[in-house]
Amino acid sequence: LDIPPPGEPTGLKKMANDLSSLLAEGVILGPQSSESRKQILCTLADAIGEKHGIDGRDIFDAVIERENLGSTSVGEGVAIPHARIPQLEAPIGAFVRLHEGVDFDAIDGRPCDLIFMLLAPNAAGADHLRALAQVSRAFRNEAFRNALREATVLADLKAMICPLEMDAIDDYKDRR
Repeated sequence: LDIPPPGEPTGLKKMANDLSSLLAEGVILGPQSSESRKQILCTLADAIGEKHGIDGRDIFDAVIERENLGSTSVGEGVAIPHARIPQLEAPIGAFVRLHEGVDFDAIDGRPCDLIFMLLAPNAAGADHLRALAQVSRAFRNEAFRNALREATVLADLKAMICPLEMDAIDDYKDRR
């Protein structure tokens, strides 16, 4: 499955990797550095907490509690830390690409540089699992991972990870 350049995805390729439904109320951070897993989890938790009026520390604690049960790395430099947050009404995500990967105790031993934090309300059992599967499917695509790693600016990351949302914005601008 080839990934076209930013701003040019089409058809099923666009839909297969589109995570707009989870990121519309979530957060996408531009490429950055982090010294550790805890540091980047704290950064993502604070960003989502700020957007939703939830204490970032509560999010961080819930994610760390889940991390302590076992690694959320899925290999190939990808981690999908996740937790349930009672204050939420629907699953949401936060994404960041790191310049250098950090240790997530991955089964393949590879440091993780593509981090997608998934948060869901306590009562979202099936929705949480569907969202986790959706994120996992997107990041299994090697071309998608490589394209995200090559992105140098936030706009390119957004165009690749939320292409359907970006098309809607472009369509709106074109009509004005």
